[in-house]
Amino acid sequence: MENKLSRNQFLKELGFKGASLLAIYCGASTLSSCTNESNTPTGGSVDFTLDLSTSANSGLNTVGNYLITNRIVIARISETTFAAVTQICTHENRAKVIYQKSSGEFYCTEHGARYTTQGVGLNSEGKRGITSYNTELTGTTLRVFS
Repeated sequence: MENKLSRNQFLKELGFKGASLLAIYCGASTLSSCTNESNTPTGGSVDFTLDLSTSANSGLNTVGNYLITNRIVIARISETTFAAVTQICTHENRAKVIYQKSSGEFYCTEHGARYTTQGVGLNSEGKRGITSYNTELTGTTLRVFS
């Protein structure tokens, strides 16, 4: 069974109490936890389609463009190829991954983690890699699936 600590409990276990605990709360009110962002794919099955003829998805008709849907980043890599990866960076579990046309890589805007179009980590921040998904284009329908 997994025991989760509140931030207050965690800080107390580190030895913070009294005035030092108050200073942390008052001076660092912008602290954010490193937990998964909500609504993220978590290794479960992914299977959805996008109609590329609609205005919401038509950006994917241009090579180098990307869109984010269902916490998945989908990029048009070439005239015939798409890549899809989770938007959640494994460095600190933040939904910050985007596609960079200039480098042809997925990139986390939070701390600079870099990934191949297959989700393989390219630097120390991205060393754990990210989940990638299969894509299949039929006419104007793009299927993203695990």
